[in-house]
Amino acid sequence: MTGRTLLTWIVVICASGIAVLTRAASPVVLASWSDQARPGWPRDARAGRPRHDDSAAGVTTTNRPMRDRQAFVLTVGQTEGDLQGKDDKILQAGIEYLHRLGGGTLRILPGTYTLNNALHLRPHITLHGSGETTILRKADGVVTPVMRDSDWFEYGVQVKDPAGFVPGGGIMLRSRTGPGEWQFDVLRATITAIRGEVLFLDRLTLKNFWTDKEATAATIFPLLTAENVDDVAVKDLVLDGNRDRNQHVNGNYAGAVFIQHCNRWRFENVTARNYNGDGFSFQVCDDIQFDHCRAIDNADLGFHPGSGSQRPVFRHCTATGNSQGIFFCWSVSDGLAENCILSENQRYGISIGHRDTDNLIRHCTIERNAEVGILFRNESQEFRAGHRNRIESCTIRDNGAAKPGFGIDIQGKTQDITIRSTKLENTAGGNQKTGIRIGKEAQRIVLQDNTFDGCPTPVEDLRNR
Repeated sequence: MTGRTLLTWIVVICASGIAVLTRAASPVVLASWSDQARPGWPRDARAGRPRHDDSAAGVTTTNRPMRDRQAFVLTVGQTEGDLQGKDDKILQAGIEYLHRLGGGTLRILPGTYTLNNALHLRPHITLHGSGETTILRKADGVVTPVMRDSDWFEYGVQVKDPAGFVPGGGIMLRSRTGPGEWQFDVLRATITAIRGEVLFLDRLTLKNFWTDKEATAATIFPLLTAENVDDVAVKDLVLDGNRDRNQHVNGNYAGAVFIQHCNRWRFENVTARNYNGDGFSFQVCDDIQFDHCRAIDNADLGFHPGSGSQRPVFRHCTATGNSQGIFFCWSVSDGLAENCILSENQRYGISIGHRDTDNLIRHCTIERNAEVGILFRNESQEFRAGHRNRIESCTIRDNGAAKPGFGIDIQGKTQDITIRSTKLENTAGGNQKTGIRIGKEAQRIVLQDNTFDGCPTPVEDLRNR
């Protein structure tokens, strides 16, 4: 409406309450919210209209109501702070306090905090450490067989040896459903009480944990976890999984970070290291972002964008010493890995497969991984393959350890892969014998402006055989 002249007839409400139609003395010009701002009203660029100044000066110099909520900052330390302690209970207490207030920041002062249970994050919480001096470390783990069948409707299990379990501690029950390492019924819970050999739980078992299915109880849990929780930030801390003193767990059930059905999380300057499983695992989660994060020496996957996760972003991240650097799981789409380093992982730098489509890998260095720099997995059907992914301006070098390796290996019925402006290099003593291998069933693979240095076979195209 900016600059427009309204009809010169306007309605005037008289003192008597009678509406009178009268003619304006001059044209009436309306300015939109986006065109005029009043003193103390800075413009909100996102909404296109002025935003009230919530600073002290802005509040005190106008008679406007104070309608902007300010988040609370709660400090936790070992010898100072609003709350003081050295374990998960004090940290969880701070999270719950902030949750009651609708969110806020839990500022964790330097120190090593021993976790006997996972920290369960809540909506609108920022967990903010003090950098590398704030370490959340998993306690030593134990595992013991279940000695009495527990059905799906019970609040406890009887175990062979309760030593090492504590009230308030985390517990994982597992019962085999098949031969694979992921084929388990699993329950993650908290121990509420211990009576002899019986561990009582805060929730129903929900599954059958039977002795003939090799059911076990273990002090296994993620360090940070949540389900159905949105809008969380984690910054400036180290997650240490104490790998040598804990049993291995598949990344579909736990990790240093393990979240499910969560959206809009941001990790900044967070290290996940030495976990006997995955570093960062998130399942069915949209818009999860990582900035300057590190996954180091975890037993399995460094970063595990899990099933159905949309638009994951990894910027300036490092994954080294894991089984795999970034593992795109099932149906992970529209993701971005940019300016990342994936190096010296025990198998692959990046793995892409089951319906992982429309992802972009750009300006990354992928080097010295034991088998393949970037693997496009061999899925059983065309529909299930990872189509329409792009690799741009990357450096992929020296992949391959005990046997000759591949810079990029495109397997199965993968289609519409673009590799552009990428350097594939095998330096002196390197074992990346093949720059790019294209499987015999792959289709529409575009190679453009790439360079090959020191690779005995720059491109091995099996489609021509």
